[in-house]
Order: sequence, then structure tokens, then C-alpha cells
Amino acid sequence: MKYQQEIETRLRKNFNLSFLEVFNESEKHRGHLNGPQGDEQAETHFHIKLVSSEFKGLSRLECHRLVYQVLEDLIPSPIHALRLE
Repeated sequence: MKYQQEIETRLRKNFNLSFLEVFNESEKHRGHLNGPQGDEQAETHFHIKLVSSEFKGLSRLECHRLVYQVLEDLIPSPIHALRLE
């Protein structure tokens, strides 16, 4: 769970969050390209739900860009996919 914890830590540090949930969805992608293989416990696919007053007035694309900037050195490797809400 090192990447999930790292994501949570970075988001809490960089945004004034009123809500945050980070889900590891890697298991749903077992056997897919860049998904977990065999017994591997991968952290490659995440679903992030977050709410911050800093996103007020911004488009969805602008919000996503801010989040990606905070996590940029984790994407695309080791993290293959993010789903943001």
C-alpha cells in the first residue's frame, strides 16, 4: 500500500481537502496490460474522490491538471491509471 499512502499524503499536503478517499482498483485489472499479473500485489490503478475549496470555479480539466501536477512523478509508472472524481 505504499503508493496509495503516498497519494493520500501528497493530496492532503497540497490541497485544503474537505473530503478524500483513495481506492486501489488494481485487482479489477488483473491480467490486463499494465495490471497485476499472477500473485503480484500491484498498485497500478486508483480511483480518487476528493473535494477542495481550491477547485471552486475551475473546470473539471483544470482540477485534474492540479491533481496530476502533485502526482506527476508517479504517473505513468508505477501508476498506470487514475480515475478522479
